[in-house]
Amino acid sequence: MARFTEVENGRNPDRPELGKAIQLARLTGATLVIAKLDRLSRNAALRDSGVKFIACDMPEANDLTVGIMALVAQQEREAISRRTKEALAVAKARGVKLGNPNGAAALRRAGKGGATLRAKVSATAGGLARDLVP
Repeated sequence: MARFTEVENGRNPDRPELGKAIQLARLTGATLVIAKLDRLSRNAALRDSGVKFIACDMPEANDLTVGIMALVAQQEREAISRRTKEALAVAKARGVKLGNPNGAAALRRAGKGGATLRAKVSATAGGLARDLVP
C-alpha cells in the first residue's frame, strides 16, 4: 500500500503525485482511493487513465457521474474566474490597491504557509481511507 498526497491546484494539469499514484496503480493493478470526487473530476488524467478508483465521499460514483461532475467543475471554474476578474476590476477602478503589500516572503517568514491545511486534509483522507478497508 502506498500513500500519495496531492496539494496542487485542481486546475493544474501537471500534478506529480497524481501521476505517481496512477503509474503505481497501473503497475500493480491496484484501486486508487481518493478523498473527494470533486478533486478528481477536475483532472482528466485519472479519469482517462483506465485505473480503477473509489472516492471516499461518493463510493457509488461511476464513469457517467465522474464525466458529469467534470463538466460541472469546468463550468464552475470558468464562472469563478470570470466573477473574480470582474470584482478585481471594479475594486481597482475604485482605487483599491490589490495584492499583499508585504509580499509572499513576509508570509513565509511568519510561518503562515499551507502546512497546517495540508496536514489536516491528509489526516482526514487517511481516516476515510481506513474506514473503507473492511
